[in-house]
Amino acid sequence: MITIEFLRHRNLAIDALTIKPGITSIIGANGSGKTTFLKICAGIELPDRGTIRIDNLAPRETEIGWVNEFPDRNILFANVIDEIASPLRFHRITSCNKIDTDIRACAESINISHLLNRAVRELSGGEKVLVSLAAALVHRPTVLLLDEYDSHLDALLAAQINQVIRASGARYVIRCTQQMDTAMQSNQLLFFDSGRVTHAGTPEHVFSFLKGTAYYPFLWMR
Repeated sequence: MITIEFLRHRNLAIDALTIKPGITSIIGANGSGKTTFLKICAGIELPDRGTIRIDNLAPRETEIGWVNEFPDRNILFANVIDEIASPLRFHRITSCNKIDTDIRACAESINISHLLNRAVRELSGGEKVLVSLAAALVHRPTVLLLDEYDSHLDALLAAQINQVIRASGARYVIRCTQQMDTAMQSNQLLFFDSGRVTHAGTPEHVFSFLKGTAYYPFLWMR
């Protein structure tokens, strides 16, 4: 379990929250605290007060995969193969054979093997998201965090990435999205409003409070 207690940071005020293994989607208006919450889950930022524990460990003691909304901010290296290899090298894996094997297995699982020898500057926006996702997954993280990764994707590529996410093997997937039809395909849904989680539960439960708003799946309006 991921457990949050008495969390205070910037505009966040979460007294108690439990996130179970599986896919959790976060929805809410811009500025409601979604990205800040993800950064705390990632250990990128530390809360001013309160605690967050991931299977009884702090975020910085946990294997985390992170994908930013803007892939150019995610990518550190000029070449695709170096970008995907970077988490393995940061973990001080020195075996060239293991690094090469892990890169190629991850790229094949995401269907981007044909991109491995490309320069990042040559990639489309969607391809950069796929490379960022590969870099986030190559070291087999316990937690995969995705900050509106689908905001610049067409429906076909978004569906492909969602399949990869489901098959990733990450114990926890926490994703911010503005796509309600994506959010409804989750195990747990959190609705953020002004730094607080005002609704939490299954998509059916949470969306029952959001009928008539922009936060309701188009597919359920029919």
